[in-house]
Amino acid sequence: MSEQRLKVTLADIEAACASIGGHVLRTPMLAAPPLSALTGAQVYVKYENLQVTNSFKERGACVKLAALDESERRRGVIAMSAGNHAQAVAYHARRLGIPATIVMPMTTPFVKVKATQTHGAKVAQRRAETLAAERKLVWVHPYDDGHIIAGQGTIALEMLEDVPELDVLIVPIGGGGLIAGNAIAAHAVRPAIEIFGVECSLYPSMWNAVYREKRPCGGATLAEGIAVSRAGKLALPVVRELVREIILVDEPLLERAVNDFLTLQKTMAEGAGAAGLAAMLAKPERFAGRKVGLILCGGNIDPRILASIMVRQLEREARIVSFRLTIPDQPGILGQIASRLGEFGANILAVDHHRLFLDVPAKGAKLDVTMETRDAAHAEQIFRALAADGYEPVRMESGAVLQ
Repeated sequence: MSEQRLKVTLADIEAACASIGGHVLRTPMLAAPPLSALTGAQVYVKYENLQVTNSFKERGACVKLAALDESERRRGVIAMSAGNHAQAVAYHARRLGIPATIVMPMTTPFVKVKATQTHGAKVAQRRAETLAAERKLVWVHPYDDGHIIAGQGTIALEMLEDVPELDVLIVPIGGGGLIAGNAIAAHAVRPAIEIFGVECSLYPSMWNAVYREKRPCGGATLAEGIAVSRAGKLALPVVRELVREIILVDEPLLERAVNDFLTLQKTMAEGAGAAGLAAMLAKPERFAGRKVGLILCGGNIDPRILASIMVRQLEREARIVSFRLTIPDQPGILGQIASRLGEFGANILAVDHHRLFLDVPAKGAKLDVTMETRDAAHAEQIFRALAADGYEPVRMESGAVLQ
């Protein structure tokens, strides 16, 4: 695609780099050996979660707001976002003394609503278009805006300055501003580089537009930052021509990727921020042995959700397991079972005793035991020992007995 046909050019992105200098953090681009070992590729991570508002959205917001004239600044701006764009616009508007009104969906996580309010913007629930018309506010679109796209494209320029020999860039896709800007920049600087996009399976809007399909968009996703029902008009032609492939990832892979960033890289990633790694986990053969750049594009995740993800992943790896045992209802039996589990090095986390279940004799009981184990093999060893002891163990998962 020639630059003349693009709404945004490399020159625009280079100008955006100058515009954000001193106002937006030049985030580190670092090798990630644990993720490389996990995926079989040479992985480098661009840590956009280290921005002041913990997401890449500051880049585009800063470029857009800096481009406003005095009349527009006095009138103020309005933005609509599930959180990260909202925080970015609010933060830089406050820094520049520009009044900001933010419209956020009712489903926006509380952590993002609170963070936006702390930057001085008014969080509204009415439609942004109506507010913009009533108050003559300047619209700051989250992705369908040339200034926004140019600002996001500064990420790829920085990545290729730090690691010029990258073979692949994997970019999360919501409305498409991030991937459009970075595809333009990366291909201009390194024509041989391959760009892969990634969407959550519940919101395949760009996939539908590019591949001319009609997959449904909707549902609760961990990656609410890229849960967009309609692809951006400016991004679509760029993605069609410059993006090698779009990969769809499901919720368990997004959870795993968030957990891997936390446990392996010791860094916080929200669902959308971990989408690039989820794509590598989904199709490792695409990237094996290649130098891959990931954009950890955001780290705004609800602590309660993060805690749940970590526990769920431990359950998937059989490092936390639950067994339901059938036991005689007599003194000392709980102590015997605890001692038996101790012999195998299991750490008991919870015990629940049931006497009223109708599928056991009146002098019997059910005992639910949740414990920490080393791995799946260790859990299986304990299961067999309990079976040999006559306790008829049944594996449980998320509170339900597996038949």
